[in-house]
Amino acid sequence: MAARGKLKQAGVSKSKALKSVPKDDLRDYIADDGLAVYAARPQDSRGRFYPEVPSKTRGAFERDRDRIIHSAAFRRLKFKTQVFVYHEGDHYRTRLSHSIEVAQVARSLARLLRADEDLAETCALAHDLGHTPFAHVGEDALKECMQPYGNFDHNDQTLRVVTLLEKKYPHFDGLNLTWESLEGLCKHNGPVVKKGRKTKFEITLGSLKDEMDLMLDTYAGIEAQIAGLADDIAYNSHDLDDGLMAGVFTLKDLEEVDWVGEIIRKKRREYPDTEEKLIEQEVVRDVMGTYVLDVLDESRRRISALNPCCADDIRHAKTASVSMSETMKKRDSSLRAFLWAHFYRHHRVSRIRLTSFKIVQDLFGAFMANRRCLPPEWLGRAEAAPKGWKAETWRARCIADYIASMTDRLAILEHKEMFDAYQVIR
Repeated sequence: MAARGKLKQAGVSKSKALKSVPKDDLRDYIADDGLAVYAARPQDSRGRFYPEVPSKTRGAFERDRDRIIHSAAFRRLKFKTQVFVYHEGDHYRTRLSHSIEVAQVARSLARLLRADEDLAETCALAHDLGHTPFAHVGEDALKECMQPYGNFDHNDQTLRVVTLLEKKYPHFDGLNLTWESLEGLCKHNGPVVKKGRKTKFEITLGSLKDEMDLMLDTYAGIEAQIAGLADDIAYNSHDLDDGLMAGVFTLKDLEEVDWVGEIIRKKRREYPDTEEKLIEQEVVRDVMGTYVLDVLDESRRRISALNPCCADDIRHAKTASVSMSETMKKRDSSLRAFLWAHFYRHHRVSRIRLTSFKIVQDLFGAFMANRRCLPPEWLGRAEAAPKGWKAETWRARCIADYIASMTDRLAILEHKEMFDAYQVIR
């Protein structure tokens, strides 16, 4: 009941918040400021790890978003793989374009669900800052290398980037994001730990969790949940687009996915004399739209059933408040199965995976065997193990930080310089 005290700050009466509404209508949950009662509000933020004077021109979540956009880690996403390595074509998605697309979907859903758009956008833009070069295959390679040294996880690495590795401010390391943004980066896919159990975020949260309780055993606020679903929607939709553009599968192949096949046939009837490339674009747009409308309807239904009156009611719910319907989850599984069989296992992609895996593992092994191959700034860091760290474990962590920060281009160049005999003797 204590959480309901925040209703007054949000500009909504208790009686108004507790009204039941039709499953497709959230109008009675809207407070005087235009946001839903369950939305995050910058003025109610739990604050930052290091206290700062508020901005004169931006809200707290706007400020977080801008710090993400101006970070070095965000800029490097331009040359980090989504599926195809950067040099294979100028029109395929990169981690940067993917993050922007996720942010666009997240803002749209946040607007429709009357959540805070700035916070949803922040979580979306930042969610891949810890990704390695060469997408998930790079992560798999680094994870294998780091097994003896505490493991590696790109979500954990994202938190590490924004709390430690970015160096932009004189008074603190990292970006000093708000509690709500940090929570979103940890829990956009759901709770990360059950009470009494160790979390996979132990690497980064080991020094943070005692001083900032991110409620790891609850769901995130609605904005982070929106960003998590937006990631799934954008991922599937743009992989369809990239796969079709690359010619690794066709619309005819895609018709084996029943619900997508219905969209394809509908578009062919609507545009009988239109070239195939334009039909492909129509199909991709409708696939994305199908996801968005389903998530919107299902989330409205869940929110109405929960009947929340503040943001913490979303956190303490027994299930996620933002979700696909069960029907859509089955459809999503069928599309993912198609992409796995026809795209991610395609021989062109498999060859990229094989080469990328070797590059990451070669670099890690070389740096661990001879740390003086590291650039000076990274060497200095690797040799200065903090209290409580074993020297070898700290060195491995610093090397993982360096490799994870690399773009595809830098990783390829570093590998060529260190392992190409011609480069050595030239």
